[in-house]
Order: sequence, then structure tokens, then C-alpha cells
Amino acid sequence: MDMQTSFLDRLFDSGLLIETGVDGLYGRSGQFEDVIAAFERLIDRFGGADGAEAIRFPPGMNRAFFEKSGYMKSFPQLAGTVHSFCGSELDHMSLLKCMEIGDDSWAKGQEATDIVLTPAACYPLYPTVAKRGPLPAGGVLYDLQSYCFRHEPSKDPARQQLFRMREYVCMGTQENVTDFRQSWMDRGVQLMAEVELPVEIDVANDPFFGRAGKMLANNQRDQNLKFELLIPITSTANPTACMSFNYHQDAFGTKWGLELEDGSVAHTACVGFGLERIALALFHHHGLDVALWPAKVRKALWG
Repeated sequence: MDMQTSFLDRLFDSGLLIETGVDGLYGRSGQFEDVIAAFERLIDRFGGADGAEAIRFPPGMNRAFFEKSGYMKSFPQLAGTVHSFCGSELDHMSLLKCMEIGDDSWAKGQEATDIVLTPAACYPLYPTVAKRGPLPAGGVLYDLQSYCFRHEPSKDPARQQLFRMREYVCMGTQENVTDFRQSWMDRGVQLMAEVELPVEIDVANDPFFGRAGKMLANNQRDQNLKFELLIPITSTANPTACMSFNYHQDAFGTKWGLELEDGSVAHTACVGFGLERIALALFHHHGLDVALWPAKVRKALWG
């Protein structure tokens, strides 16, 4: 039995995760949720004084915004859309007959709605902020948290299809956003030291699709646009990305019309926390019984 499956089985046996019959789609126990809530309070202690505006979007976003974002150009393999039945009474009867005999073709009659599943917590933010007009001097900072969807079913409990992402997003000049990103790379190491998790930070790239995607990934790495904070969870050889630090240059500013006071295009950067992954890292390194976790870790999380 491999390490991933073994850890997943132990999480199921302990009740921390609840099996649903779909890889990467799990229920969570009250204890699991309490760890996430405690860690979010720790995030607040590190970032709360920055004065970010808190916004909470639902786990679905406007399909038109999603299409404009270009996500399907880069990551079609990860996207999730919301479809619904839009047929007649006769179509409904046909659908029910297909379901009765176990014919999966019933789903082909579903039509795309105006909602898609949110792929990253920051995606609904950019068109929202663009509507507000030019950014104030010094830039702006936002605090987000949302369930996100990525279609990548896996037995690895740290690679879930529906998961929560906490983000801080900075918009402003290049200097504003790169200073913001560097400060959070430093904070990320300090924050994980508070809960005694071993980390390393390394340059990274997003999982761009296809042959053209390889060029985009290489370019992203060559320009140091993305870094990840890695923690061993189900593999010591391939530690899991639990935080990411992304500099988008002016890509989102250009796409959404984000402007500074002087009319120039805004740059953006974000720091993301994979909340389920961080909780799993804590359970992996400190044990499945939180009452037995080191006193320093418990104090950092619960005071």
C-alpha cells in the first residue's frame, strides 16, 4: 500500500475525512474544520494589520467572466461547469428511462448554465474591482476565501477536487505588488514555524495544458513569477504545495482594465493558502489526535 493511500485510509478510519465514493471529494469532521478555523485565525494574526478588504465570493462564478479570464485556454483539463436540465416533458421522460437502466447518456441532455465552478478564489475579484474605477494611490489589498474546484481526481488526500483557498490579493504598481509578495514569502516561513511544520520554498509553474503550455510553464519559471511553499504530506520526495506566491505582472490589469490613478495598467500579485492541505500537513506531522499535538503548536492555534 502506498503512502498516499495509507494516509487517506487512516483519515477515513479516524473520521477526520468522510468517504463519498468519489476520489478527491470528501466530507470533513468537526475536528478537521476546527483545525482549519484555528489556522485561519493564525493567518489573520500575521496579515490582519495590513488592512485588507475582506470579500467572500460563492464557489461559483459568472460564466462570462470565466470565459473572458482565459482559463479554458490554459487549464481546460481542470475546469468545472454547472449544467442543468432545460428540456421538455418528453425529454424528462427519456432522461428518467436512461437513469433507470443505468445509461450515463442522460447527462448529455443537460445544458450549460451561466455559472461555472470557481477555479481560484481571486478570479471573481478582478472584474469586481475593475467596476470601481481607478485604484487609489498606494494600491489596494483584498482578503478572500472560497471553495474552489479543480478536476483532478486522485487518491492523494492532499489533491482534492473541491477545496478551500484563502488568498490575499494586492493590486498596484509593480513595486507595490512585488514587495507584497516578498513580504508574504517571509511571513509564510515564519507562520509555518509557529506550527512546527518543515517547509521549503521553490520556484514553480502552473499546470498549463498541452505543448504550448510547456512554453508558458518554462516562461513562468524563468521569470520567477510563481513560488510555492512545500511541505511533505504524502511524499517526502515530492512535497505538497501548501502556499503559493504569484506575480501576474500586468496580465490581469490589462485583461480587466484595472488602472492606477495616472491611467497606467495595474500589476497584481496574490498569496494563496491551501487550507485543506495545511490541515492535512498538521495531521500528518503531529498525529491524528490534536490533544497530543505539541504544546507550542496547540498554543499557536488555540491560544
